[in-house]
Amino acid sequence: MILSLSLLNVFTVTAGLAVAKLTPDRHLSPQPPSVAARDLVRVPASSVVLPAADAGSGRPPNPSVLAGRLSALVGGPKAKINAVVIDAETRRSLYALRADRPATPASTTKLATSVAALASVGPAHRITTQVVDGAGGGIVLVGGGDPTLTALPPRPAAGHPPYASLLDLARQTAAALKASGVRQVRVDYDVSAYQGSRTAAGWKPNYLPDGEVAPVTALTVDEGRVSPMDPSKKTRVSDPPAAAAKQFARLLSKEGIKAKAGRRTVATKGATRLGAVQSPPLSALVEHLLTESDNDVAEAVARQVAIKQGRPPTFAGAAQAVRQVLARLGVAEGVSVNDGSGLSPRNRISPIALARIVSLAAGEKHPELRAVITGLPVAGFSGTLSPPRYTAASSRAGAGMVRAKTGTLAGVSTLAGLAYDADGRLLAFAFMAGDGKSPVDPGKLDRLAAAVAGCGCN
Repeated sequence: MILSLSLLNVFTVTAGLAVAKLTPDRHLSPQPPSVAARDLVRVPASSVVLPAADAGSGRPPNPSVLAGRLSALVGGPKAKINAVVIDAETRRSLYALRADRPATPASTTKLATSVAALASVGPAHRITTQVVDGAGGGIVLVGGGDPTLTALPPRPAAGHPPYASLLDLARQTAAALKASGVRQVRVDYDVSAYQGSRTAAGWKPNYLPDGEVAPVTALTVDEGRVSPMDPSKKTRVSDPPAAAAKQFARLLSKEGIKAKAGRRTVATKGATRLGAVQSPPLSALVEHLLTESDNDVAEAVARQVAIKQGRPPTFAGAAQAVRQVLARLGVAEGVSVNDGSGLSPRNRISPIALARIVSLAAGEKHPELRAVITGLPVAGFSGTLSPPRYTAASSRAGAGMVRAKTGTLAGVSTLAGLAYDADGRLLAFAFMAGDGKSPVDPGKLDRLAAAVAGCGCN
């Protein structure tokens, strides 16, 4: 068998509506999310039906024919594009244009982060937030780095496993305090699980005020959003841990415990636990961070790699840990990063490195990496590749046939992922455009990926 092609499930399209269950059973509870139903009236059904799960036995495309098709779209030798297409099984290069030259990966950095996390920490790992006894009439809210901790009420149709609930944690804590006869506390907070700066090397000053990411800390609620009920408002609080402690104190008060927010501290080792909640499994976090390109979750996942590898839980430690794991997997060459999300323009990854990372995750030798593939946005259907992408005539051949991670920074656009070609062969690709100085058209990368998918190039 050439690949575990069950990683890419079949889309069924009826009456212009597709419901794609992207994640096969993993024997994890709860199950990671599926992509919700989406109106696909702009995407013809003939363009979005994937081959059967046992497809992929076709021959690899003829490199010269494939090169002819892609070169016509690239736009000549002066085009600011680095590109590669490889056979996903053999990793044989089928098309290369400055393929070994590192470029700014933007959010395709998240592919490296995700593979390293699943390979080291494991898909079933969950991040714990807890409350323990403190000193002098206090309790300590201890952050473990869970980026999904929320104070919002649960949504039964949310499409993802339940997030860790701050309200649930408050109820557990209030019950424990009442059982001990305690009716008044001070809520201190412990963020020692992370160290160092809250922003990465190279991050632009506007990232935090614009809400691209919250200050990276071990304790945050609803990703530090000021208005978490309104997704259109991206503003973040300036001090997520302090805000979390205040919010937790308010919830305790509603549960009959008079509480006020306290100070930053470090919990005593072995202190009595009063309550605890856990994140969804890492597999679900990875799927989410890739589908939605969530910077906060990506940075949290990178820190989990650092902790697992015994590195300092800092940006630098996380970057070193990610590369350490990738080296063990044989795919570290051409990878140099400063963060886990790809927001740093100082990151450098070569197209061939991205294609090899994707191929590794698609192969049957590492089933623990499956969430990388199931988390990739589906062209014309989900996440950052939702319509209007892949609805134009020039890119429609890729709709439903391409799964890829996008990346965008000022003057940079990237796309890396997988595509079945017209002969049923699974190919991995990476297209990296721009020099950070002038605008880039991401539609050009969509057309290149669609050309790979539409190539019957034997």
